[in-house]
Amino acid sequence: MPSFFDPQNILSTVGYIGLFFVVFAESGILFGFFFPGDSLLFTAGLMAGTGTLNILILLLVTPVAAILGDSAGYSFGKWIGPKIFNREDSFFFNKKHISRAKGFYEKYGPKAIVLARFMPIVRTFVPILAGVGEMKYKTFFTYNIIGGILWSVGFTLLGFSLGKTFPQIQDYIFWAIGIIVLASLIPMAIEWWKNRDRN
Repeated sequence: MPSFFDPQNILSTVGYIGLFFVVFAESGILFGFFFPGDSLLFTAGLMAGTGTLNILILLLVTPVAAILGDSAGYSFGKWIGPKIFNREDSFFFNKKHISRAKGFYEKYGPKAIVLARFMPIVRTFVPILAGVGEMKYKTFFTYNIIGGILWSVGFTLLGFSLGKTFPQIQDYIFWAIGIIVLASLIPMAIEWWKNRDRN
């Protein structure tokens, strides 16, 4: 795997601060949808399991980044309001992402804040839509904390457990990350399948 696509190399280069930024941005900053949050969390946990990173620092840094990122997305949505739906498509913005997240948010309500954490792209836009829809911040923040902890700690501990139990998994990191990425796409595939007749 080329070094610039290697999550281990990325984490070795950017460290905890870089991981914080990626998790923060993917959790609610408009351009953050293309960041590989799931695979980086898993790889960070894996590296902690083999002694390269500190698991306690990861379990502190990643939930805080996830919760603050969603809060930033909510604030942005509340500030920009309906104007977000009138933007032209660009490299960092595509209306189909908003439409997909909007349908998901309308279907699940506050629970979408938790469920969206496990859906790439959707997780970036749902907190923004919560702000646009003026969800009560107390309600939003409660679900934000639950979702942020479940997602960040869950993926990190999964990698940590595998790294501790099977240190040799680092030799197959490309395949392990591929499985994680595919697994993270399953919820989106299920939603698409359920709603295919409506499109």
